[in-house]
Amino acid sequence: MSRPAAGSVAVEVRRFEVARSTQRHAFGWLAFANVVGFGLSLLLLWPELNGWLAPLTYGRWMPVHLNGHLYGWCSVPLLGLLFVACLDWRHPQAPHHARLALAAWSLAVAGGVVSWLAGETSGKLFMDWSGWARPLLPLAMVTLWTVLAGHVWWRLRRPEVIDGARSPLTLLALALLALLPLPGIFFWAADPSVYPPVNPGSGGATGASLLGSTLGIVTLFGALPYLLAIPRRPPPSSSPASSSSRTLPTRSELCFGLALVGSWILYAGIDHGHASHTSRDQILGLGSLLLWIPLAGWHLAAFAWPAASRRWLVSAYACWAFLVVTGWVTFLPGWSEAIKFTHGLVAHAHLAMAGLVTAVNHALLVGLEPRSSHQGRSSAATWAFLTWHVGLAVHLLSLFGLGVMEEANPTSLFLTDGMSQGLLALRALSGGAMLVASFSWLKRAWTS
Repeated sequence: MSRPAAGSVAVEVRRFEVARSTQRHAFGWLAFANVVGFGLSLLLLWPELNGWLAPLTYGRWMPVHLNGHLYGWCSVPLLGLLFVACLDWRHPQAPHHARLALAAWSLAVAGGVVSWLAGETSGKLFMDWSGWARPLLPLAMVTLWTVLAGHVWWRLRRPEVIDGARSPLTLLALALLALLPLPGIFFWAADPSVYPPVNPGSGGATGASLLGSTLGIVTLFGALPYLLAIPRRPPPSSSPASSSSRTLPTRSELCFGLALVGSWILYAGIDHGHASHTSRDQILGLGSLLLWIPLAGWHLAAFAWPAASRRWLVSAYACWAFLVVTGWVTFLPGWSEAIKFTHGLVAHAHLAMAGLVTAVNHALLVGLEPRSSHQGRSSAATWAFLTWHVGLAVHLLSLFGLGVMEEANPTSLFLTDGMSQGLLALRALSGGAMLVASFSWLKRAWTS
């Protein structure tokens, strides 16, 4: 095993190489999943195309689109975040080790694509890993964990000093130990006989499960500036007293932390079994997320984010606010029965994935690059940013319109009347616009 080599220039180069590799894998999966999504929109517009594609029809491609986004575009940037937190940048092979983990992850997802196109599926939404493909992602997780643990071990043997203090390596090592059972848990959860609690009133998710998963996202998003080492905004006064207190938590950080602890306590206190959306604890528990609309913005605004990521953070915040409000309203009795399993629910999912997660991932990918580089070149094109968001807005409106029609008269969709065909065509065109933007980011990641 070669010994880690120091040198600030070499460290910056290695960090940039890992950031660029992560961006290429992430944007590659975004573009691929969007190609599949665009094809699905054409199959909805012209169902007769399924006959030409058989057996690779709509049902085979749908899990490819969903899981390609979840395990590709939504997940790969988080691998980059783990690299930033764990890798020993003094090690000359750090970029190679990161590329190995990225390749293992992408190969596992590619294997899943092959199995889903072959008709192998567990029937569980977003947990379609079954048959020979079931162990693929857990094996990639083990590879990733081994790389991260090896680098944390090297750092423990030669702890670095940052700003006069030792980095919190012990906490990092404990966090990795806590993650060790995750591959086994994932393999177990992929079993078709294992299923989370169900809302008996709508057949969808319970308020507790929605609250828990959202709080997990809030916790991760709140930790982003610390994991990416984003500095706090300078205080309004440049006096020695204010400078000496910069290491202390700000009011926004304290409020965020206390609210997060309180939210998890609230989550622990509500019913986690089969619970209806008519239950008061489920409604109030999920409604507590409304408090996170101002708290999230206040917390993230306290940090000096790179210029290239700021507009993405504004987009993320707007999507987050709209997502929380609409998510709670559509969970309420009456709304839930009308929206569940219609295009209205599909619109909400796209707001989460193509809106919130995409915006946060762009800000994250920018933050992976060292500050000495020209951060955000891959995400910097203004025309691509605008094209994506205009396409997303039109996409959401067309899906919502389809959902309204579907709730009022389901046959209007299946009999392909003029209005539904027009909305489906609009959906396809807007998806095509987002596809163009995603290929632009992929090209820039390979050429910039």
